[in-house]
Amino acid sequence: MGFVPNTDEDRQEMLKAIGVSSFEELISDIPPEIRLKEDLKLPEPLSEYEVLKELQSISEKNLDLNHAISFLGGGAYDHFTPSAVFTIISRSEFYTAYTPYQAEVSQGTLQAIYEYQTMICRLTGMDVANASMYDGGSALAEAVLLALGHTGRNEVVIAGPVNPNYLTVVRTYTHPRRADIKLTKFDSGICDIDDLKSKVTDKTACVVVQQPNFFGNIENVFEIEKITHNVGALFIVAIDPISLGLLVPPGEYGADVVVGEGQSLGIPLSFGGPYLGIFAVKEFLIRKIPGRLAGITIDRDGERGFALTLQTREQHIRREKATSNICTNQSLMMLAATVYMALMGKQGLKEVATLCLQKSHYLAEEISKIKGFKLKYNQPFFKEFVVQTPVPVSKIKEKLQPKKILPGIDLSKFDGYGDGLLIAVTEKRTKKEMDLFVEELKNLV
Repeated sequence: MGFVPNTDEDRQEMLKAIGVSSFEELISDIPPEIRLKEDLKLPEPLSEYEVLKELQSISEKNLDLNHAISFLGGGAYDHFTPSAVFTIISRSEFYTAYTPYQAEVSQGTLQAIYEYQTMICRLTGMDVANASMYDGGSALAEAVLLALGHTGRNEVVIAGPVNPNYLTVVRTYTHPRRADIKLTKFDSGICDIDDLKSKVTDKTACVVVQQPNFFGNIENVFEIEKITHNVGALFIVAIDPISLGLLVPPGEYGADVVVGEGQSLGIPLSFGGPYLGIFAVKEFLIRKIPGRLAGITIDRDGERGFALTLQTREQHIRREKATSNICTNQSLMMLAATVYMALMGKQGLKEVATLCLQKSHYLAEEISKIKGFKLKYNQPFFKEFVVQTPVPVSKIKEKLQPKKILPGIDLSKFDGYGDGLLIAVTEKRTKKEMDLFVEELKNLV
């Protein structure tokens, strides 16, 4: 059976209807030299069983985290996800990435969004959270666009090392606006405060800081907030939500916009996505927030109900009034994060953060004892740290990956971020795994 059900007679009838005599005449504008003139060289057809067997064979070439020890981080982390998360999000009434078009009919979905928004606000100390963005990078880019529009200014200052992948997304989003993006120095592993003061002006729309920063170091966010607000700019903070089990919420040190990658909240690593963009603001920016909000109300019978509110996409309001052309939230990922946060609770999140902190410091200390290895920065850090190595990072990866140890990220792949090995330690890493990693590093020198 062919995949295109039209008969020759059907095709001739369609060609006649559009005024051409043949398929070749229809595609006559396509240069002959780029046309495929022979059949595709495809293998013989397979049965469903044979296809599944072939795909299984291909998938087994991957080194998955069920069979490897991961010290990779840089925005995507190997945290533990309770089984209840997948059980709940797999229910048929939830199992879609999309918000229903007749949203108010789906009260359960709207309540889940409302619960998510509430939890994110409590976690970050902010007033309002939207129903999520694509990922951490797109959330930061939308925050920068918000700041440019709100202030009417055109300069963006990046304070310290922010995830370089996020910056790529920010540059892409702001390119049509011709935004002037300035980067500060971070020779000591955190934002150079004097350099920041020299770059922030009355033309600055926003200052962006990541807390903890891309190297895992803790930034002086209190000082950065003062410098930012002294010139009337917006203060944007990119967070690791797990870190807020221990660190001060950004809302308490003056953040105007909080963004972040929500993958740590019960979402598995999966080749870069789907992930979850956290986006929260102070109340004065509520009408500038991209995406959509779910609100709670009372119907004409006095019964509690949920409704989508403040949808500021051009689909819903006049184009010139729209804050973004995005309203697609990561609904299924948002639900996973909601279930994760509900299961963990305040105490559980604190315990996960504490384990990440303690284990990462244990590993950093043990690696520092190896001849030739040392921490690159003398800063307080959470979950991640940078190590200077006596052998090239590429060689470390080459030697350890066949032993199913993923040693971390080679920083030299990012322009302007120096060199070194960025190592992340989550609550899943055991002492035995960390000691094995240390022994393997010792064998390299």
